[in-house]
Amino acid sequence: MHIFRTASEIRAWSRSCRLNGQRVGLVPTMGALHQGHASLLTQARGECEMVALSIFVNPTQFGPSEDFAKYPRTWEADLEMAAAAGVSAVFAPTPDFYPSGYRTVVTVPGWKSVLEGEIRPDHFDGVTSVVAKLFLSVECDVAVFGQKDAQQALLIRRMVRDLDFGLRLVVAPTVREHDGLALSSRNRYLSSVDRQRALVLSRALAASVAKWRAGEADAQTILAAGRQVLVSDPPDSIDYFTLLDPDSLAILDDAPRLVKPAILVAAARYGSTRLLDNAVLGDVWAQGHLP
Repeated sequence: MHIFRTASEIRAWSRSCRLNGQRVGLVPTMGALHQGHASLLTQARGECEMVALSIFVNPTQFGPSEDFAKYPRTWEADLEMAAAAGVSAVFAPTPDFYPSGYRTVVTVPGWKSVLEGEIRPDHFDGVTSVVAKLFLSVECDVAVFGQKDAQQALLIRRMVRDLDFGLRLVVAPTVREHDGLALSSRNRYLSSVDRQRALVLSRALAASVAKWRAGEADAQTILAAGRQVLVSDPPDSIDYFTLLDPDSLAILDDAPRLVKPAILVAAARYGSTRLLDNAVLGDVWAQGHLP
């Protein structure tokens, strides 16, 4: 397993692989890997002969009140998981991945300020900018992201289409623990009590999905089914529990009839830990679905 620190090194490796007829898959991460990441690596391995994993705690997506320094860094454990998953190359850029005087920002106007973007201003500019840099560095054929960070995946999908990156984006299903909790690096910060309380998020999503699968198309009725579950054991705070149009990021909470795929997104806080989760209504990730 190769470990590369610069864009020129990983780019040379990728070009060599592709000249040999080997497709290259990329799984971008900030490290602190768990079984959800392992599933993304497995997905990439099924798509491509060679798999690259990037590990980079990206400073530009942290807001002024978010502690970049405290983000978990588990380098040795990450390498062990990467090797076990059959990763061919790890790209772990040095801090000068952003050169001195860096000023360029890749942005998706309008979309970057919806829900997560409104709560975390400039967060998505940091995400789309670093992902664009990773795509240009690795020159991959396929990039694999997880559905758990759904709004992020939607923005990246739009960026890939709009800027013609020439790669195929795969969004893999959320991996959950046996009791339904979505796997996340943030789960390690939950107390045992809060971890048990947090299970209400997946139960609320499941209730809304069940209502939709039963034939209900009214958005308010679908949402009410989930919100009723949420209030039975409420989080310390709820940022949102809402329906999004995956092609426009319009909020669909008042739609009298859902006529196309939608995504149900949720964000809630337990103590100091903020959790995200979501569920899809229909084939949200269909290739070529965007207008």
